[in-house]
Amino acid sequence: MGLGLLATFLSVKLTIGGFSPQATGIILTAYFIGSAVGTIYCSRLIKSIGHIQSFCAFAALATAMVMLHASTASALAWVVLRFFSGVATIGLFMVIESWLNESAQPRTRGRVFSMYMVIYYLGSGAGQQLLNLGNVADQTLFFVIGFLLVSCIIPVAMTRTQHPVLPNVTPVGLKIIMKRAPLGLIGCLASGLMSSAFYTMGPVFCRQLGLSVSQLSCFMTVTVLGGLVFQWPVGAISDRYDRTLVIPVIGVFFAIISGLMIVAAHSSFGFFMAAASLFGGLMFSIYPVAVARSHDMFEPKDAVNVSSALLLFSGIGAVIGPMVSSSCMELLGSPDGFFVSFSAVSLIFAAVSFGLRQKEIAQIVPVEDQVAFMIMNHPSQISLQINPCLGNDKIELESKKDNLYSENRV
Repeated sequence: MGLGLLATFLSVKLTIGGFSPQATGIILTAYFIGSAVGTIYCSRLIKSIGHIQSFCAFAALATAMVMLHASTASALAWVVLRFFSGVATIGLFMVIESWLNESAQPRTRGRVFSMYMVIYYLGSGAGQQLLNLGNVADQTLFFVIGFLLVSCIIPVAMTRTQHPVLPNVTPVGLKIIMKRAPLGLIGCLASGLMSSAFYTMGPVFCRQLGLSVSQLSCFMTVTVLGGLVFQWPVGAISDRYDRTLVIPVIGVFFAIISGLMIVAAHSSFGFFMAAASLFGGLMFSIYPVAVARSHDMFEPKDAVNVSSALLLFSGIGAVIGPMVSSSCMELLGSPDGFFVSFSAVSLIFAAVSFGLRQKEIAQIVPVEDQVAFMIMNHPSQISLQINPCLGNDKIELESKKDNLYSENRV
């Protein structure tokens, strides 16, 4: 909730402070760069000092960065603060996800992973509504965010459970993955680009459009929750039909909805919210379908390696996204450039995806051989260990161990 509120609040603060959309995009991009760097270095700290101490350190760092945001309006300072916020955030998620991975039993692994994703979406959506607790022009909301981040230390610091073991992450073999699953990599790149642009530039668009703070928070909440709800029907479709066709079709529909959002934004607010739910539903469905498509092409033993490559491409897209969206808004001189960028990116994504399919570069997998769809966002590498669809051989081994343990106890 705190992180969901922070991303939106900072975008609004920069807009109120007179920063251009392009400057806002550049400043907030530092967060995604920090997340990428944190993926490499945070695991070393966790292995060195343990999960509980690491979690407290990351939460303290994130809180300190929030407090420092309130003390300065310097663009350069905010770039540095957003960078370290990204490092701290990915560290927190790595601790949480490795703990879930250690605690999840083979029979409950799927439910644990799904519940984790649902809570992630609900927390992010609820955080948007907290924007209404204070005046965005003053510093009150910084203290609200700080309170939420500090509060997350309490249950972790008081736990009596033992430290989980941090899973080993296999190095990424990009050449083989790019050759066998180009559709999945392109899908993750496009998804990272568009989702990061939404979180950073969505509030800027709303402010330039003249929406109130309550309307802005409603737009962000509806879009995020639409992404959660739509994953069930989209997942069912992707499980029944060829994903090499589903992926470009989603891209085409998302381009149409993005264009419709321009019309909806200048009509009634109710129509705008209805369109926003479709917009979020399609945007947040691209990543899990792309992940499922990639794993159709590999054996379970390669799952974590493949997913690491997908996260890498998603991270690259996340760094590019805010700059693309903000530059489009700047060039067109209109807030409508926000949705123009989404429409253009999704059309390019759909055309490339369909082109790969037509040239048979993307191998078509029979529906009965496809892996099961799972609700996903952009987790860290550690959460990939939880997903039962990405480690069937590991789960089978754990089940045998559990059965042996039960027999010995009897």
